[in-house]
Amino acid sequence: MINEQVKNWIIKAMEDFTIAKHELTFPENEISTGPVCFHCQQVVEKLLKAYLVSKNIDFGKTHDLEGLIRLCSEQDNEFKGLNVGSLTDYAVEVRYPEEFYIPSVEEAKECFEIATKVKDFIFQKFGIKEKELTGNEKT
Repeated sequence: MINEQVKNWIIKAMEDFTIAKHELTFPENEISTGPVCFHCQQVVEKLLKAYLVSKNIDFGKTHDLEGLIRLCSEQDNEFKGLNVGSLTDYAVEVRYPEEFYIPSVEEAKECFEIATKVKDFIFQKFGIKEKELTGNEKT
């Protein structure tokens, strides 16, 4: 059973997941790829942080997914097998015009694939199913 704080991290991650998933249902020429990539990065970041919170591990303020995976790996070696590609780059770069970059639709789909794999991995670690915790339950 997961505690309330961990559950809240997961719910917030699932909100990001739902946004990315919904955006990818549009015709390709209507997909806002930067936000999809950003929300996928957020899914992974929040799920890794949920795991660390469950283990009482401090992670500070960071968007560095590789660093979060290293912290998770200290608790469970299976995290070493997680591949987050270049998702960390989407935490900031695609959000501001100073670092102007618009990802391709293919990149957005790849980001969503990565987020989905990490979500499934973390849900397995917690022994929960997506239908049990979709983020739609507001308290």
